[in-house]
Amino acid sequence: MIRSFLNYPGGKYRILDQIRPLFPKKYARFVDLFTGSAVVAVNNYDSEARVEAYDINGPLIRLLKYVQRTEISDLMRSVISIIEEYDLTDTFSHGYEYYGANSGSGLSSINKNAYIKLRDVYNNQESQNRSPIFLYVLIVFGFNNQIRFNNSGKFNNPVGKRDFNKNMRDKLIEFSIQVKNMDITFGRADFRLIDNRKQDSFFYVDPPYLITTAVYNENGGWTAKDENDLLAFLDEVDQNGNKFALSNVFENKGQMNELLIDWSSKYNVHHIDRDYGNSNYQHRTRNGKTDEVLITNY
Repeated sequence: MIRSFLNYPGGKYRILDQIRPLFPKKYARFVDLFTGSAVVAVNNYDSEARVEAYDINGPLIRLLKYVQRTEISDLMRSVISIIEEYDLTDTFSHGYEYYGANSGSGLSSINKNAYIKLRDVYNNQESQNRSPIFLYVLIVFGFNNQIRFNNSGKFNNPVGKRDFNKNMRDKLIEFSIQVKNMDITFGRADFRLIDNRKQDSFFYVDPPYLITTAVYNENGGWTAKDENDLLAFLDEVDQNGNKFALSNVFENKGQMNELLIDWSSKYNVHHIDRDYGNSNYQHRTRNGKTDEVLITNY
């Protein structure tokens, strides 16, 4: 399976082996309605379907498009050039010892000032002209590699412990090669505007979860109205003779999504065994369990 070069909250890489066998066998059009890291979209490589990957996050979509159209050698050169220009660490070339650090304590104290400077440069650019490669470097050096913006549209993730190490390089190369060899397009759009009437379409849907507190759902980013609109959209998908698979949670830390549970009764529910090892909102704890599901209309 192909890994994404982005470590997106709630990413589905670790359960692809569970959810992909539940997808339909044939369809002409695959729509990833909330693509995030695009890990589900790029792992549709064994299908002949045309892939459409959408997200409301404009900087994210611009970054995905940039990686798709830019040769990997140019990508690598650009990343390394920024690292050198801003005097960020490069443990791939020099190791931790060169910086008087180790993998346990990490690199945050060493990179903090340079990272803040780079973040300020990025945020001071006009929003439509912000450099996708600057954003990628911020993600690489940021806390948990999160893509995090405040209400003013400013990137506000603090510095993290890691840098552009071998694992990050390998994932970027792997993703870049794959996305260039697929019939895939990326687009910024609200899900309500996507055509659900085109025949022989399959929609994979992984929205923000109403009852979780993930980074992408801070500040009321996903509301009950959004949830109702999405469920109505999926009903239309079904009525139009198309297929969908919806990833979501019925229960999280004692909270129940009664709206989703009631709606799902007319469809098929598959319970997923999931351990979000690097995520702080999708795991079993003493405070309660997470019941993750895949809801399908077929």
